[in-house]
Amino acid sequence: MIEETLRVLEYDKIKQLLAGFTVTVPGRMLVEALAPLPAAEQVAESLAQITEMCALIGQQGSPPVGGSSDLRELLRHLRAEGTWLQPEALLEVLASAEAAHQCRGYFGGRERAPRLGALAEGLDGLKELRRAVRESIGARGEILDGASFELGEIRQRLLQLRARIKRSLEALLNSERLAGAFQDRIITERGGRYVVPVRADHRGQVKGFIHDESASGQTLYVEPVSVLEWNNELQTQLREEKREEERILRRLSGQVRVEAEPLAGNQRILGRLDFVAAAARFSLASDGVAPRLVEQPLVELKAARHPLLLFNADGTARQGEAIPVDLLLGEGIDTLVISGPNTGGKTVALKTLGLLTLLVRSGLHIPCHPDSRVGRFARVFADIGDEQSIEENLSTFSGHLTRIGRILREADGESLVLLDEAGTGTDPAEGGALAMAVLDSLRARGARTVVTTHLNLVKGYAHLQARVENAAVEFDSQTLAPTYRLHYGIPGASSAFTIARRLGLPEEVLARAEGYLGSDQREGLEVLERLNRLSRELEADRAEAATLRERARQERDKRKRLLEEFEEQKRGILAKATRRGEQLVREAEGKIKELLRQAREGVEVQQQARMVGELREVGESLAEKRPEPRRQGQVPRETRVGEILRITSLGTEGEVVRVQGSEVELSVLGKKLRLPLEQLEQFRPRRFAGKRPAGRVRSSVERGGFNPRLLLIGKRAEEALLLLDRFLDDALLANQRQVEVVHGAGEGILRKAVREYLAGHREVRAFHAADVAQGGDNVTVVELRGA
Repeated sequence: MIEETLRVLEYDKIKQLLAGFTVTVPGRMLVEALAPLPAAEQVAESLAQITEMCALIGQQGSPPVGGSSDLRELLRHLRAEGTWLQPEALLEVLASAEAAHQCRGYFGGRERAPRLGALAEGLDGLKELRRAVRESIGARGEILDGASFELGEIRQRLLQLRARIKRSLEALLNSERLAGAFQDRIITERGGRYVVPVRADHRGQVKGFIHDESASGQTLYVEPVSVLEWNNELQTQLREEKREEERILRRLSGQVRVEAEPLAGNQRILGRLDFVAAAARFSLASDGVAPRLVEQPLVELKAARHPLLLFNADGTARQGEAIPVDLLLGEGIDTLVISGPNTGGKTVALKTLGLLTLLVRSGLHIPCHPDSRVGRFARVFADIGDEQSIEENLSTFSGHLTRIGRILREADGESLVLLDEAGTGTDPAEGGALAMAVLDSLRARGARTVVTTHLNLVKGYAHLQARVENAAVEFDSQTLAPTYRLHYGIPGASSAFTIARRLGLPEEVLARAEGYLGSDQREGLEVLERLNRLSRELEADRAEAATLRERARQERDKRKRLLEEFEEQKRGILAKATRRGEQLVREAEGKIKELLRQAREGVEVQQQARMVGELREVGESLAEKRPEPRRQGQVPRETRVGEILRITSLGTEGEVVRVQGSEVELSVLGKKLRLPLEQLEQFRPRRFAGKRPAGRVRSSVERGGFNPRLLLIGKRAEEALLLLDRFLDDALLANQRQVEVVHGAGEGILRKAVREYLAGHREVRAFHAADVAQGGDNVTVVELRGA
């Protein structure tokens, strides 16, 4: 029954397609042996291997298994003592060993593909065998001179002998004395011996042995006496060469015989790798995935497509896209009744469900949505198609009943049963009753069943029974073609009158047919068709609503992102403007103080106080316009010396050097600040300053080693600003007027932080980007005021 199900679901056609993706004979042998796997662990392992292979093929191409050959017959031949292999067979062995060696390198251990890497680790590279064959046999199957020292010497002697014989015969052919004796001035061979063509009427002029004559009898092929001994020696050396070549082949064959087991193991692994690679290429070509395997006996195949609708018979991709269908036999449902017009959609859905379930059980990817689930069914039974048998006196109905009887004898709680057109071929009432009884029996056995039907009795059965669901095949009344979509929860109308009308049946015939129907039946059909139409419209509205909802979500996210970017830009511009204003105030304050110092004798004290007060008011009004700094951490409840805290108002960090109740003293850029804990933030996790090595006190400032170029690339902004502050102090101590700060490009965050800091530094006179030749916008040139 299982073999019949495989045939009905066209399992062999999938094997033919898959074989077209293999590149070796062992791989094709494994495809030919493809069958549903008995254990769930085997299925999961096969699916995982194919998933790994898909990723590898996308990254580095197909595995190099092409040199692998079927070595079984060669290895079987070597079991007999005294046998050896011909050079061509040894080249096959070499190619297989090379493929094993290259495959180990292709997988490169278990990091990229753990399962396939572990499988490839079982390959034996057979280094010594490969070296021996490669050094002895040429690419065209010739035995190389270097195969043995003796063979090289023999062939050197043969070369010399042939040259000596040819020189002697050429001298004979060119002899003026024998100018008329030769038919042609050529040297040829007869029986492995060098001869010259002599005219029959001059046979006495050339002394030697006649080895052959032409068909006309006009030419004799004569071995002159002068080369007789050399030809004899040539034959002796040829026999020696033959014996040495045979000895070499025996030696190499002996090495192959010793490595017979590793070679056979390599063939098994390479065949498996070729099979997995073929399954992966098949998966990639069909957009296949590995569905989730579950313990429950269910099928949830979303957006499933029949593989045979994706490819032509020769394995090329078929033009036009196969329409996906959702095939759902989920939890809480043990029977699915599919109904609808008789246009092929129901049977395609049934075959797709059965075939994909079997392919998953065979460890293959299937064309469906990744969010699909498939349970493990020990057996799949199918009664699909019209199999009459004149010899066995079986009608269509009898053939169905025969197969259903066998299914009922074998089906159990681990079975998936597919029944096409249940109850047809006989009286609708009796056929429907039989179909419902069969479904009852299968449900009692715990089997999961999918059935197609036109019978209203069976459709009603799905509405009345628990754990049984209806599904309608969608039908295009204009084209008379199924859309292959299923609508769950409602039965499908047969639409016989609609199809007949579209196919041109006379209207009076249709009217008479409708008259034969009772009013209840007509009304029922109208309600059913209206229900299906409303279901399609509802599905279209639902899809449109989902699209609009997704579009609205994207627009909302976009507006939110733009608003956040705008707020961030606004805060940055405001902060920059505030820092620039503060810098101008400090500059003005410094200039005024300098002027006051220079003109102190000539300005009254009251006027000095008024000017200083006005300047302070300007600074205070600017401070009021500064935006409140954003708190990033929590107020510290307790702290200790050495902890790093963030100063909220300054946006910088400081190290605690003393704790006094609710106040702490911080060291910030070499300066001491005393602040309450409310103005500080504690990092999570807490941060502490590392111990610094004790330094030496120098009596003078060292200026000779100052480098006027600061590299900040790769630094965080906080760390970079600390280094920049120290760098500017050192530059001022070294009396530098111009320095360079290298911050790189990146996302511009570090460059922005550096230039904002320079804008607020009172000793920076100006700054700008460097010339293109010096680094362009990756480098900021800083001009200092100097001493």
